[in-house]
Amino acid sequence: MTTRRSPAAAKELARSLDAELFKALGDPTRLHLLTCLASCCRPCAVGEIAACCDVDLSVVSRHLAQLAKAEVLEGKREGKSVRYAVLYGPLSDALRRLSDAIADCDPARRGRSCRCAGLCCKGGAAKGGCC
Repeated sequence: MTTRRSPAAAKELARSLDAELFKALGDPTRLHLLTCLASCCRPCAVGEIAACCDVDLSVVSRHLAQLAKAEVLEGKREGKSVRYAVLYGPLSDALRRLSDAIADCDPARRGRSCRCAGLCCKGGAAKGGCC
């Protein structure tokens, strides 16, 4: 017997796939900067963060701004400098939601067939879709 996955599971997966977050985390330099900042265990100025990589300060600043836009980091101005800190809670929450949403669509985990219920393709298999 084939059971369709609920539309709610598909919608949760779609909500969890945050393109801005993946764009921010999809760059090796940004990942390196995030790792450096996380290893400091405190907010750091742009110059301090830039010291851990071979990238120009202005480029580091743009990368940090991208991570802040995706709510991976928080930047706070202190005088002429900006200190960045990792937003551990929101980042881990976003990744946990994504992990849970993917797991909810796993047919092996659910013990039944996972079907898109027509949400991801119009017309099903008869028209070349995934269903």
